Parts: sequence; C-alpha cells; structure tokens
Amino acid sequence: MKPFLLVAQREITTRVRKKSFLVMTLLGPVLFVGLMLAPALIAMSSETEDLNLIVVDHSYVLPGTPKVEGANLAYFDPKEVSEEQALELVRTREDVDGLLYVPESINSDPEFSLQNAKLYTEGTAPLGVASELESLLERFAYEGKLRHFGVDPAVVTKAKSEASVQAFELSDEGSEASGTEIKTAAGFFAGILIYMFTFLYAAQIMRGVIEEKTSRIVEVLVTTVKPAQLMLGKILGIATVGLLQFGIWIALTALAATAIGSMGLLSPDPEQVAALSAAGQAAPELSGIQSALGTLDSLNLPALIGMFVFYFLSGYLFYGALFAAVGAAVDSETDTQQFMLPLTLPLVLTFILATSIMENPHGPLAVALSMIPFSAPIAMMIRIPFGVPWYEVAASMSLMVLGFLGTVWIAGRIYRVGILSYGKKPTYADLWKWIRMKP
Repeated sequence: MKPFLLVAQREITTRVRKKSFLVMTLLGPVLFVGLMLAPALIAMSSETEDLNLIVVDHSYVLPGTPKVEGANLAYFDPKEVSEEQALELVRTREDVDGLLYVPESINSDPEFSLQNAKLYTEGTAPLGVASELESLLERFAYEGKLRHFGVDPAVVTKAKSEASVQAFELSDEGSEASGTEIKTAAGFFAGILIYMFTFLYAAQIMRGVIEEKTSRIVEVLVTTVKPAQLMLGKILGIATVGLLQFGIWIALTALAATAIGSMGLLSPDPEQVAALSAAGQAAPELSGIQSALGTLDSLNLPALIGMFVFYFLSGYLFYGALFAAVGAAVDSETDTQQFMLPLTLPLVLTFILATSIMENPHGPLAVALSMIPFSAPIAMMIRIPFGVPWYEVAASMSLMVLGFLGTVWIAGRIYRVGILSYGKKPTYADLWKWIRMKP
C-alpha cells in the first residue's frame, strides 16, 4: 500500500474510534431535528396572557369596541380621565397592565394625535402589541376619512381584490412551475453546509498538523514517509471521516424526520383545519407545506446531490491543503491568525454576497464567484438549483480541480520545510522563500 494511503488509514481509524466522533455523530441529527421543530416549539411556549390596557383617545378615532390581538382594551371617556389619572390606575390596579394614550390634536390636525400616541406598560410590552395598536388606529382613521368624503368604507372593502401570479419556466418540452422559493432555500442551505463543514474539517487538519509538530511525532514519521505524502494522507483521511459522518447524519436525520411526520407532530390540528375549511378558508401552515412540497418537482435532485458531493469534496480538499500548510508553518494555534484571514475571507465574503447571488444567479457577479476556486463551492451551489449551463459547470469544476492541484503543490512545498521548523514565527516572506526552495 502506498505511504499516503497508510497515513489516511491511520487518520480514519484514529478519529473514528474517538468518543467525540461518536458523540457528534449522534448529536448531529438531534440538532438538525431540533432546528426543524424549534419554530413550532418556540411559538407554543411563547404564548402569553393578553394585556389589559386602558384607552384614553382624544382623537375620537376609535369607536370604543374594537379589539386587538394580544390585548384587552377598556375605553375611558377622555373628558373625564386625564393622562396622569390613567397612569395612576395602571400603577395601583392589579387588573390593569398599561395605557394607550392618544393626545389631542393641535391646530385641528388629527394626524398629530395619531403620530404621537403613547403606549405605557408595566415592563416590556410583548412584541407585536404596539404594531397591532398602530394598525388599529390607522384602520379607523382611514375609515373616518372615507366617511368625511362621503364614501362608504364597506363599499371600498368590497371593491378590494387579491391577485396571485404563479411563475412558470419555459423549456423546449413546455413549461413548469418556477419554484423560486424552494430553489432559493435549497441553494442557500447547501451553501451553508459547505461553508460550515469546510471550516470544520479543514480546521481539524490544521490542528492535527500542529499537534504532531509540537509533540515531535512528525520527526519520526518523516523518516519513513515523505512530507508531501504525509500531508496528502492526512487530508484524504479526514475527508473520508467527514463524508462518513455527514452520510450518517443525513440518514439519521431523514429517519427522524420521517418518524416525526408519521406521528403527525408537524401536521396542523385536524379540528382547526376542518373549521377553516367549513369557513371557506385554508390552513395557512398546511397550504405553505403543500406549496413547498409541490415545488420540489422543480429541483433536479440527482444533479443537486451530485454537485453538492463534488463541491463539498473539492472545496474541502482545496482549503484543507492550505490549512495544512498553515499548520505546518507555525508552532502553535495562536500563531495561525495572521495567515487565517486571507484564507477565510473569500468564503466569508461569498457567504455575505449570497443574497445578491440568489437575486441574480446568472449575473456577472454570480458567474465570476462560481469560477474562482476560493468562492466556487458556495457560489455554485447557490446557483445550481436555478439551472446553470453545462459549460459553466464544466469550467467551474475544471478550475476547482486545477485549484486543488495547485494548492496541494504550494502547500506541499511549505509543508516539507515548515513541518521541521521550530522557534521562529514565520512571515509571508518566509513562506514565499519555502515555496521557491528547490527540493
């Protein structure tokens, strides 16, 4: 067996046998399922009792009967109760939680009253109550203006219509639903996974190299294995461990999601659905799920999975070689900071520009980022669900392979010198000298 394969085998067996590998492998699906259930659980646990609010309305916009979500309103005659008296009630009565005060208008300008309304509460008001009260004031002020101009608000309400435009993509075979939302979500999620795991596993390579260098184990290893083979074996070994762990995560997460779905934990309440159906309405959460599942057909899942595996591996190998070179050049992890920023900045910048890429996946910026090996793993995965011409995919994949070979060559030349260098904090000039140094 070739030496670098022996090194890779050693990395695999050593890391797989660690308790941390087993713990993280089992915790990964739990975290993914937790993220799926978190919004529903938070919404259930965040339900609070409605506030009891006093309303003193000098604008006379509110008719005295409307209610808002999250608050019970008690209307007081503004001629009999002042702002100070209402605040005293809030402070002294246990059944009163706050005050909505709408001041008098100035120079007969009703807009002054509405734009200077105040909400007093004991403690922080629940999120959304203030916006609900604003909507209430705006709605009744709007209806009041319509009546002032002799227009019946009911007629205006009946005249309103809702429009829905469904997007389709034309092809030689016909047309199909565009599915922009699911494509955006799939591309962004794939980009996040590559972003996270590239850093995670590449950093493991760097730490492993630093550990072997500081413990002087590498001095024994290089007597039987060439430095370049040692570096390549370490990169391939950790890549295999990463793929194994990632595959287990996907399988366990899929099983957990299937089990949760079969138990109906993510399904809407049947009684609520029946009630809404009887009223001629659709359950919002159900229609959203059905819409998302209906647009899954717009994704080319085999191509998406294949591209994800390629860019996951090529991105990891590309950055893994550079991180290995950094680990070989320094004596401790604290010395890596000066070299980490130039390596991590392209990935971070691409992640920041993800929104621009999703908004225009075929624009010059998106195309350029998907061709540069430093940013291609994230940029191309965001673009893939929207359909990328085959020649752009071929060019990006070719540049990724060439980029990996180039970084391995550069990293190998740094690695063979830096792995046996101690006591001096290297500079960029030193790295350039090591790269140009003849074998």
